[in-house]
Amino acid sequence: MKYLIIFMLIGANAFAQTVTLEETRLLALANSRSLARYELAIRSSILDERNQLFSMLPQVSADVRASSSYFRDWEFVNPSDTFSLGASFSVTQIIFQGGKSFIQMAISSIAVESIRKDALAEYFNVLDTADNAFYAVLEAMASFEAEEASLQAAVLGLSIAEIRFANGIINSGDLLRALNDKESRENSLNQARRNLSLSITRFRSITGITGQFELVSPAFDAYENAINVFADISDEQADLLNDELWNIMTVSNPSLAKASLNNQRAEKNYSLTLRDYSPVISATVFSSDFNFIPGSNSTSHGGVTIRGSIPVDFWVMNNRIERSRIARDMAAIDLINAHSSMEHELRSALFSLFLNAQTISSSRRSLEYTEKHFEFVMERYRLSLGSVSELSEATTLLITGRNNYNRARFSFLQSLSRLRSLCAIDSEEELLAILLSL
Repeated sequence: MKYLIIFMLIGANAFAQTVTLEETRLLALANSRSLARYELAIRSSILDERNQLFSMLPQVSADVRASSSYFRDWEFVNPSDTFSLGASFSVTQIIFQGGKSFIQMAISSIAVESIRKDALAEYFNVLDTADNAFYAVLEAMASFEAEEASLQAAVLGLSIAEIRFANGIINSGDLLRALNDKESRENSLNQARRNLSLSITRFRSITGITGQFELVSPAFDAYENAINVFADISDEQADLLNDELWNIMTVSNPSLAKASLNNQRAEKNYSLTLRDYSPVISATVFSSDFNFIPGSNSTSHGGVTIRGSIPVDFWVMNNRIERSRIARDMAAIDLINAHSSMEHELRSALFSLFLNAQTISSSRRSLEYTEKHFEFVMERYRLSLGSVSELSEATTLLITGRNNYNRARFSFLQSLSRLRSLCAIDSEEELLAILLSL
């Protein structure tokens, strides 16, 4: 089934662009500025990691200098007589600093991986947002069509009521009730039109689509088996599925991985701060110096220099170490909170999936009953055996039944999208295979 969403292009007649759910995801990924920003952040963090590596290598420096005087001892002199030229070259290497360089290198690597996890989390967030926007348009369109059908029924009921009133069959109260029902249906239709417009605007913002487009609704028949299984799932099977998905999440969920990396970084920072007590020893393993003065002998020399420094401001270091210890303990608490939060997210998404499957089954049966009931009441109304109130109530029941059924179906698909994002699984087919494996 396809829903046609038409946008009027200024000065041009454009053909409708057919958009599937998969194409919506690709467009959303390509249009996401947050993902582009994360790509730049990853490149920047890699450069920071390289800088840390370069700091562990020997530091090479070269210096060239030239000087000349034109005034000395209160007298002007020839600048060429005072000209001098010098140059120096050195290679310096840190020999020992308590292992700080290696810890800093590990911290830089963790920072790179942490940003990659942030980018992965945003990737699935964009997919989830795209899915929700896609389903929101389809649901809003279905609601609009239901309201449109109810208005048509109200218009038909009003036309019949006007004929009966003209023939004296009904009183003015019944006619006013039919008029009020028709106006109420028009108001509901306008509200549904507004909701559809808002959902389309959000969809366009996420995907970057302009002009006319046509959404291809997912084939719900493909989910029929899964819906039947989840609607009748037992508590024991639900717990087994929750445990299975949790095992997957602990390995693949980017938010959990980010919390673990933050905890590792805090541990490394604490270990790095402890190294502040260590002395720092560096050596200039090669140096040379050359001086040239016209009219004099040129000079040059070279040698090796070893330097060492020992910190003595222990009160400052103790304060810094205590702050690092607190940061480490806070990161450990954040890791525990992340696990607890993700466990709740998983259980909530999973049981929402089961509840929506059950709701689909019940609302589908309810819709069948309300459709038959509406046909029965409409026929009675045509035969002057039913009242305007009965027709209005039957129409309201029909709209409610259709909206409940559509909402349950799209909520089911949204629950699948949420589970896919939590478990960091690209393919919905793979997720369904896991869910139906037990």
